[in-house]
Amino acid sequence: MQFGIRLHDAVQAPIEERLRIVKEQGFTCAHVALSKVISENSVAPSALTPGYAMYLKRLFDKNELDCAVLGCYLNLANPDAAQLRQIQDKYMANIRFSAHLGAGVVGTETGAPNTAYKFEEACWNEESLQTFIKNLRPVVEYAEQMGVLMAIEPVVRHIVCNPVRARRVLDEINSPNLRIILDPVNLLEIYNYEKQDEILDEAVELLGKDVAVLHVKDFVIEDGKMISVPVGQGLCHWERVIPYMKKEKPYMHATLENTKPDNAVAALNYIKELYQNA
Repeated sequence: MQFGIRLHDAVQAPIEERLRIVKEQGFTCAHVALSKVISENSVAPSALTPGYAMYLKRLFDKNELDCAVLGCYLNLANPDAAQLRQIQDKYMANIRFSAHLGAGVVGTETGAPNTAYKFEEACWNEESLQTFIKNLRPVVEYAEQMGVLMAIEPVVRHIVCNPVRARRVLDEINSPNLRIILDPVNLLEIYNYEKQDEILDEAVELLGKDVAVLHVKDFVIEDGKMISVPVGQGLCHWERVIPYMKKEKPYMHATLENTKPDNAVAALNYIKELYQNA
């Protein structure tokens, strides 16, 4: 497995410097959210030219790093038609950019049926799921045209909130260019984490064959709330997931989340050891 990190969790520095540091820490790939790591230049859709992408690709190649995920985490269930059109256009700009950057996938979460991108119970109804599928479909079709993979990330407080709904999206879109980013912790909340073995087993069973990337973090419970922490510092049963991935997904990208520059290497060493012993 190729372990990486979100670049916005690395040292705050120009991307040229961040990539060098991430490589020195022992990572082999990175998750890139352009707006979170590049402030000196525009990353608006109109700025995402082939030249810009190829410049970043040279930086990755120079540091012997893969761009595992190009993050474009916007709300494809936004009910405002004008805002939705802008969101879809931004996804398409990132897809074009990815085609030249060589990112593994363009990654997205799955939104909420409001303009604020805030959780409400309506996230979990059938209408919201169908809205998301309808609005995702043209984006995936564009990814097919550009030879790029899209990947959705199920999150318990978003529309695609569990493995069953994620499987439905994959089956209804029915595209080889739509994949899964699996973050086991994002499937858990305060009300279901005690059933995590059942939930993680279901995720592997229903989604395993379509997983393109793992997001790796952990969680703790404090004051009745679930809080994300670096892997190895919490309660997530990674041993339910890693053996399948080791056997069925050789050299897959897996990017750490919720780390800081001073604990990223410890988290990397923890998950590497777990993987080696699986």
